Amino acid sequence: MGFFERIGLIKGKKSEKKQGLCALITGASRGIGKQIALQLASEGINVVINYNSSKQLAEELSKTIERKYGVKSIAIKADVSKVEEVDKMLEQVKEAFGKIDYLVNNAGICVDMDIKDRTVGQFVKTFEINTFSTFYLCKTVGSAMKLNGFGKIVNISSNNSINCFYPTTIDYDASKCAVNSLTRNFAIELAPEVNVNAVAPGWIDTDMNKDVLTEDIKPLEAGRVLKKRIGTPQDVANVVSFLLSDKADYITGQIIVVDGGMF
Repeated sequence: MGFFERIGLIKGKKSEKKQGLCALITGASRGIGKQIALQLASEGINVVINYNSSKQLAEELSKTIERKYGVKSIAIKADVSKVEEVDKMLEQVKEAFGKIDYLVNNAGICVDMDIKDRTVGQFVKTFEINTFSTFYLCKTVGSAMKLNGFGKIVNISSNNSINCFYPTTIDYDASKCAVNSLTRNFAIELAPEVNVNAVAPGWIDTDMNKDVLTEDIKPLEAGRVLKKRIGTPQDVANVVSFLLSDKADYITGQIIVVDGGMF
């Protein structure tokens, strides 16, 4: 018996589309995850805001979503690199919403560092958060979606997974390459009931990039982009929203690059 069967999240029949839809977004208290949560809520979707350390931001976002969009939202603390915390989070989702229709694996870390200074332990930590968590959530939630007969998953990758720009992010780049592979494998494993895709952003103006993408560096990096600007979280949220919509029903196993034409 699988985890979702044990906690009763398997419905045994196809979920009713456009009625009580629920999205779980990891790492959603700020940046790209926050904007995805706001975008989906604006479309009438109930949202679960996962966070690890930013409790105040997550709870404020959840309250804003309920007040502004009239949908249900809860904030749940969980370190997604730890299986036991993920299982506990999923139990809380079951109690609040009964099922998960959409999963967005957004939680991730990126620490710039010269290769000579990076340790195996730091490499493993990056994979635990960026890759292992994506595997476990795709496997666990995806299995429930398949049994329910409906679900869509979007993994947040990076254009670093396709082009190597700076060796200072070697572990991040490798972890996102793995996310791309997981995306394609789970698209096969969960077909035809569940669509699994990934979005690979380029430079996005978020807190995670603030120490690297400084005001003096921004114009230089924008000059390498065909659109001549740094991306915004909304640019990514727009594509995620599309992939979760009925309009993208025939798209699965794809890695969609959202980087303004970076070269």
